[in-house]
Amino acid sequence: MNNKKLFTSAILGAAILTLFATGCSNQNNSKVSAQAQDSSIQQAAKITELEEKYQKLEDMEQIRQLKARYFRFTDEKKWKELGELFTSDAKIVADGQDFTKLGGPGFAKMIGDLVGDKAPTTHHGHMPEIEMIDKNNAKAVWAMEDMLTFPEGKNSPPGHRGYGQYHETYRKENGVWKISSMKLTRFRMDPLPNWKPNTDPVTGQPLTGK
Repeated sequence: MNNKKLFTSAILGAAILTLFATGCSNQNNSKVSAQAQDSSIQQAAKITELEEKYQKLEDMEQIRQLKARYFRFTDEKKWKELGELFTSDAKIVADGQDFTKLGGPGFAKMIGDLVGDKAPTTHHGHMPEIEMIDKNNAKAVWAMEDMLTFPEGKNSPPGHRGYGQYHETYRKENGVWKISSMKLTRFRMDPLPNWKPNTDPVTGQPLTGK
C-alpha cells in the first residue's frame, strides 16, 4: 500500500515538473520571439533612416548639378537649355529687378539678347549652403562671381567683374529638380573695359587677316 502511494506520488511529481518545465520553455520562447521582433523593427527603422539620408544626399547633389548647368549654359550661350532649368512659376529677381513675368525661357532669352554671341562671360558658383525643406523642396545660398565684357561700340554696355550671392529655392517635378525662385544680389562690381572688335576677346591680341 505504501509502495503504491509512493509510486503515485512519484508520477504526480513528474507530471508537475513536466508541466512546469513546459511552461518555462514556452515563456522563454515567447521572450526570444519578442526580442527577435524588436530587433527586426529596429533594423527596419535603421534601414529606413539610412535610405532617407542617402536620398537627402542624392537630392543635394542633383541640386549642385542643376546650378552647375545654370552657369555652364550661360557661358556656353545655350539659352533654350537655360530657360528649361526653371519651374513654370519661378520667381526671378536679379540686381533688384523683377523678371518673374518673363518666366524662365523669357529670362534666358533676355540674357541672350543682352550678351549676344560675341560677349564672352565667366560665371562661378561657390560654397553652396543647401537645406532640404522636404523631399520635394529645398533652398540654398551660393556665393557667386561673374565676368562680362563687350566689344567696343557706340551702344555697348560696360563690362564688369561682379561678386555677390544667389538666394534660391528648388522644387522636384517628375523626379527632376528645378529652380523655383532665384534672387541675385551683388556686393561689389568692378568695371572692365570693353575690347576692340579687331582683337581676340580671349587673349586680347590683335586679330590678323581682318
